[in-house]
Amino acid sequence: MQAPGRGPLGLRLMMPGRRGALREPGGCGSCLGVALALLLLLLPACCPVRAQNDTEPIVLEGKCLVVCDSSPSADGAVTSSLGISVRSGSAKVAFSATRSTNHEPSEMSNRTMTIYFDQVLVNIGNHFDLASSIFVAPRKGIYSFSFHVVKVYNRQTIQVSLMQNGYPVISAFAGDQDVTREAASNGVLLLMEREDKVHLKLERGNLMGGWKYSTFSGFLVFPL
Repeated sequence: MQAPGRGPLGLRLMMPGRRGALREPGGCGSCLGVALALLLLLLPACCPVRAQNDTEPIVLEGKCLVVCDSSPSADGAVTSSLGISVRSGSAKVAFSATRSTNHEPSEMSNRTMTIYFDQVLVNIGNHFDLASSIFVAPRKGIYSFSFHVVKVYNRQTIQVSLMQNGYPVISAFAGDQDVTREAASNGVLLLMEREDKVHLKLERGNLMGGWKYSTFSGFLVFPL
């Protein structure tokens, strides 16, 4: 409860006396005190300020927040004129691809030596192109990638590299002569810019079989 003679903000309500001094409200003078209290209650919590495009302000807990000129960006975020970026659920990115056949595809004979995949298990955001087996980053951020590529014949060594924009970032070997189906596996976190590309390249050896055991996966850890 508020103390007698005090307004809603804790201000003591006083009235001028006969000789100009302040005295406690009482009698008919209390009507003026009530009027002052009501006036304080009607005062706004803040002074709204309109944006240049006449956007109505949003009042939250006594503070004014004005958002103007907001528009979605190409990467799925909404950026306001204040530089605030809010990302929606559509900004999620993840893919996982596998090889469903056991034989080397004809494309492996080309000069790029790209390792192709023919089946997508997950492709949230559709940023992994199955035909080229290349992932294109939709936005700047930290991405996680992993691969597991199986070689079949013994007496054979393979080397697989994860390529970012045409340059090898990490590699893996598989060449144990006593193991028939050894796998070259590795994983990495990469800082990628928008439209950076990632794919797998066979640097050495041949993949003559075991493709249904080979996978390539990646996802966006967090945007920057």
